[in-house]
Amino acid sequence: MEKLNLVPAFKDDRGQITDLLENENINAVTVITFVRGAVRANHFHKLTTQWNYLISGKIKLVTQAPGGPLVETIMMPGDFIVTGPNVSHALVALEESSLMVFARGPRGGRGYENDTFRLETPLATGI
Repeated sequence: MEKLNLVPAFKDDRGQITDLLENENINAVTVITFVRGAVRANHFHKLTTQWNYLISGKIKLVTQAPGGPLVETIMMPGDFIVTGPNVSHALVALEESSLMVFARGPRGGRGYENDTFRLETPLATGI
């Protein structure tokens, strides 16, 4: 898991333009909504990399690389975090939230379950 620092590519009195991704092959772009207390994921992907951009709300992201410690990160609007292959992850909505996920790999559309491996022991449960 890596938190990416977003820097505007252009800024003037009208606002700013920030590129979320550049020079990446993306297979799916997904918007996920959460009600407060909802838990999603508790899985990993063997082949897929995911970039998670929080549009609104507040989410606790729990990750664990193979053999590594649990890492808890509170995502706030504008946070952009990438989880690579084999990184277990779970998301807990601390309030109503919207998350945009960019995926490279088979985790998208009808192929979603082809590269989704559920955890026997969840990383996170509801609040």
